[in-house]
Formats: sequence, C-alpha cells, structure tokens
Amino acid sequence: MISKKIESLDSFLGEEGSEIKQIFHPDNTSNDIRYSLAHTEIPPGKSSKPHKMKSAEVFFVLDGTGVIHVNEQTEKIEKNQSIFVPPQTIQYLENTGERHLKILCIVDPAWKQEDEMLI
Repeated sequence: MISKKIESLDSFLGEEGSEIKQIFHPDNTSNDIRYSLAHTEIPPGKSSKPHKMKSAEVFFVLDGTGVIHVNEQTEKIEKNQSIFVPPQTIQYLENTGERHLKILCIVDPAWKQEDEMLI
C-alpha cells in the first residue's frame, strides 16, 4: 500500500497555468497503473490556459466554484461535481469564486507533458 497526503507533495506549475501536485503516476508508484491522479488548484479570478490532451480526463471538484470550457460547451462547476473530458478536446478551467478552485484529476493513460498542447 502507498499512502500520500496532498500537503506533503511538491507542486509544479503546469504549462496550462495551474498548480499541480502529482499524487499517483506510473513513474512514482510501485503499482502497475496506467492512469495518473493529480490535485490542482486555481486561485480566485484565474484560469488555466486553453489546451488539448491526448488522454481522457475526469475532474472531481473538491472545493470552490468555476466554469469548465470544453470545445464550444461551458458549464458551471462546484464542489462534489464530476466532469468527463474526452481526449483531443480544447479545454480550460476558470475560477469564478472567492476561494481556490481545488480539483482532483484522473488522466488515462497517465499524464505526460508531451501529450498536452497549448492552444
């Protein structure tokens, strides 16, 4: 078993503009997994940059409110909401609330920088 706390993980700034903490990824776990699980935060009034991923993504909103943009669709998002984002779609997240927008993100197959393209 591997157990991790988000507070103890190092973060990096994704090219799309959000702070990311990689929780589980094939590169950092002895489990034979093909997906990655990450935590991301977007400050109030900020958004990630429009981008495409080669992989499918599932977002789960832990806290905050915002808007998700996927191709021509937009939808308000809030705590305890799940969103599926198909591969090869233009997407970005916008924090419209007063608190950090905190999201868990599952990427399958696992996230790789070279699979992400800024628009």
